Amino acid sequence: MNDSLILKAVHFASIKHRNHRRKDLSSSPYINHPIAVALSIAEIGKVDDAEVIAAALLHDTIEDTDTSAEELEERFGRRVRGIVEEVTDDKRLRKEKRKRLQVEHAHNLSPAAILVKLADKIANVGDMAEAPPAGWNLHRRLEYLDWAEEVIARCPRVNQALEKRFAEALKSARLRLAKGIHAGTEF
Repeated sequence: MNDSLILKAVHFASIKHRNHRRKDLSSSPYINHPIAVALSIAEIGKVDDAEVIAAALLHDTIEDTDTSAEELEERFGRRVRGIVEEVTDDKRLRKEKRKRLQVEHAHNLSPAAILVKLADKIANVGDMAEAPPAGWNLHRRLEYLDWAEEVIARCPRVNQALEKRFAEALKSARLRLAKGIHAGTEF
């Protein structure tokens, strides 16, 4: 594995996301998210491809920062750029259309992009139960889980361990949210 490429990606992502916060109640540092995505790929998926791990670290830079695809290619190479572009939503489109396009395009993703997509959805599904965006009611959180499940269901199978972890995260999040309903809490 090319550790220097991964370290460069962590450094670049941390600079690009330095002023970003997650939407949870504690406003946790955004960089925690791409690091969690990369860790899932490496630890759960047992993937040691440095370009895939770098792409995981950089997966939100084009979408959420002033980073261009050309800048990623210049710094990290054509393959990393390509993986990141595959998982990048076009923010010029309305949210509903972006979500629909993720479902529609999931079956066309490369195996590397699917790894990033799986790990990203694992992290986000876990957040729906543990640290949801502030102001998201139960209905919206459940809608997110259904949508994430639909996206992953359309992806070709590439890594059994990540797919299993996604299914477990989804089940756990739904159970946790259901417990909140039965306890009478709308969290």
